[in-house]
Amino acid sequence: MFRKFFNISLIITLAFSVVLAQSTTTTKSTPSVERLREHVTYLASDKLAGRRTGTSGADEAAQYVAEQFAELGLRPGNQPARSGKLRAADWRQYLQPFPYVAGVELAKDNLLSSTLTASNLRTGEDWMPLGLSSNGKVNAPAVFVGYGINAPEWNHNDYAGIDTAKKIAVALSGTPDGDNPHSKFARYEDVRWKAIAAKNAGAKALIVIARAENFKEDRLSRLSYDNAGDAGIPVAVVSRQEVVRLISGTPISDLEFAAREKTHSSINKTLVKVSLGILLTRREVPAANVIGILDGSDPVLKNEAIVIGAHYDHLGRGGAGSLAPKEGDVHHGADDNASGTAGVLEMARLLTAEKPRRTIVFIAFSGEEEGLLGSNYYVNHPVVPIENTIAMINMDMIGRMKNNRLTIGGIGTAEQWRQMVANANSPQRMKVTARGEAPAGDTTVASGSRPVNMNMPIVVGANGRTIVTLDNVPTIDLTLNEDGFGPSDHSSFYAKKVPVLFLWTGTHEDYHKPSDTAEKIEYHDEARILTLVLRLIHEIDDADKRPTYTLAKTESTGRATGFRVYLGTIPNYADSNDGLLLDGVREDSPAAKAGLKAGDKIVKLAGREIRNVYDYTYALGEMKAGQDYEVEVMRASERLKLKLTPAEKR
Repeated sequence: MFRKFFNISLIITLAFSVVLAQSTTTTKSTPSVERLREHVTYLASDKLAGRRTGTSGADEAAQYVAEQFAELGLRPGNQPARSGKLRAADWRQYLQPFPYVAGVELAKDNLLSSTLTASNLRTGEDWMPLGLSSNGKVNAPAVFVGYGINAPEWNHNDYAGIDTAKKIAVALSGTPDGDNPHSKFARYEDVRWKAIAAKNAGAKALIVIARAENFKEDRLSRLSYDNAGDAGIPVAVVSRQEVVRLISGTPISDLEFAAREKTHSSINKTLVKVSLGILLTRREVPAANVIGILDGSDPVLKNEAIVIGAHYDHLGRGGAGSLAPKEGDVHHGADDNASGTAGVLEMARLLTAEKPRRTIVFIAFSGEEEGLLGSNYYVNHPVVPIENTIAMINMDMIGRMKNNRLTIGGIGTAEQWRQMVANANSPQRMKVTARGEAPAGDTTVASGSRPVNMNMPIVVGANGRTIVTLDNVPTIDLTLNEDGFGPSDHSSFYAKKVPVLFLWTGTHEDYHKPSDTAEKIEYHDEARILTLVLRLIHEIDDADKRPTYTLAKTESTGRATGFRVYLGTIPNYADSNDGLLLDGVREDSPAAKAGLKAGDKIVKLAGREIRNVYDYTYALGEMKAGQDYEVEVMRASERLKLKLTPAEKR
């Protein structure tokens, strides 16, 4: 009896030694739940005030990440050779600065008056220039244009039948549907769209009427800037009380009634001449990516790099991008994206304890919320040549996993990704059956991964029955997405033909709101995700051959665009006033068939002048599938005219 159980014990011990030997090659370290909690709690604290790019909170976040890199002994991104472990005081050496317009400020001589006012209205009290405004002076009749919306898809045009050429358009805030968040006009509520509609109608300027009774409580009364270039015409907001003097003394209630009933053209029987002068100065501040490098140990493969990245910026106290009803409250950004930044720091800690063959570049990006500014700057100024960057793993919002589900994007950007991800998600577990009973049947991993054998017998008894099985059980239920493009920093790398993977646990009710706080992060689940990432990095690094870049199938990102047509362009969202730069063009798309290329700058589309991404998307909304349009681009110093035929949006 003792001998029988002794033999089984010996078999189990030997089996365990096999499993442990195998597990040491796949899971060499364990992510720390407490370290993740510590990183997220600090980054999402009130002290950092939401980490908006260009603010002191973002600077403190960058310093925190840099000091963590220095403590781990990573080489700073701007140093060509390893120089030993750095002191915390050297944290600035990890920064990669890039230009950023943090906002605009009022210069002198901003004025608004009319023939009905005895003097200029008070700037900041009665009216305010908008941050998206162009500088300029206009002296022209004012024309009321209702809500200032032109929505061809809904057969709605507030400018119909109104002569606005060389005049100042005056429009109400909001839409005809009021506060309805599901309004068909929702995207036209943004003042950007109102300004484009006014410019397209020939107006020389736009004045928007505040929505709040108390002007200082209106969100438009606070001078802010969205880093997307100016509107091409002067744009201002005026209080509900003072607009009465600008529109022939017509009460605000009459204006709102006329706009709803589409009788607003009758308001313009007597035109009042308005003088508007706007002068703003841009406030440029340094923003920075934070880069730490772990040099590879292989004399040849160390010249290849794996980038592990996440953005550390968020939305500050609200404004552009926020889904909160009002500005002013700290948007903590615990999940978006303190969780991903903490993941980068944990990956750095775990991998510095090893000796990877290839160089690992850890990057905390800034400017992601402003339009992938930091990652776009990096791929054009890489610390390791982009052609030697063999993979980029991006972690954005990995702290709120629900129902054990994780989405991985970019699975179609390399031939090897599916198998590598399946391997990384199937850690081996051993089952012992003391009575030699047959195990359950085989199963497979979920959500698109290749089938993996389960219950593989490694010890069989004398009677032929399995005693010990080695199971490949998926730890996380994966949803795999082919596309390499998407609304996060991996898109910048894929545009440069770098294989990418994007890890994301999905949106939630706290997305882009002040309520995205540290105590809501599922730290144990995030640690499990990082275990998968670590195994994946081992898979990539252990392979002698680099991942093979492939053209991924276009798939939906899960975010509705509201457009009826598809072009296949990848816009650059950086500040621009002279056209829309293309980071990429999807192969076999309408844009590619028209001859558009990465690096082209669209300056005219479908008869509309294009200054920035807002002009581009507005023109896109007017286009119809199957109809030919002319597009003009600047390619280097040459201006080209091409024919483009949009496809129907799928």
